[in-house]
Amino acid sequence: MPKIVTRYTVTEDAERIDRIARDLYGSERGGSAEALINANRRLSGTMKDPSGDVAFGTILSVPEAPVAPDETPVRPWE
Repeated sequence: MPKIVTRYTVTEDAERIDRIARDLYGSERGGSAEALINANRRLSGTMKDPSGDVAFGTILSVPEAPVAPDETPVRPWE
């Protein structure tokens, strides 16, 4: 279980989880959106609208930023 470092309250109507991740971590890549989803398993039909967006007023648990994998290119021919 990831360490929860803070809480975040959704302040816009129907906010997308990838946009929340970008606001919190600076990017929605590198597993940041997935980390938010995993830390907030309680997100269900009552907290999301039918499109999957997170409803206004939802309080999310925010885990530590995920560690991005080493993206050094592998060049087997060298």
